[in-house]
Amino acid sequence: MTSSSPLAMRCTLTFGDIYGQVLAWMAVIFVSLAAGLALMGSSRPIFALVGVGLILVLSLPFLLFAFVTTLLNHIQLEPVQSTDQPA
Repeated sequence: MTSSSPLAMRCTLTFGDIYGQVLAWMAVIFVSLAAGLALMGSSRPIFALVGVGLILVLSLPFLLFAFVTTLLNHIQLEPVQSTDQPA
């Protein structure tokens, strides 16, 4: 029977790793809001609200996928060094 060594989980994720993703999604939000404001002056402002909502709802799964995969790529499992000395 083999004994496995205990593992320690370490996350090396920093804000710099997700900074580009945050900026890209903020750009999507601002573009959709700008498009919504541009359409708000039209005769059918409901299209503006539907357009903004649709852009945000469709972009959210991609944002979550990007965040989760980035997080999973920065999780490391390292063996724990035991300090027990055999007698």
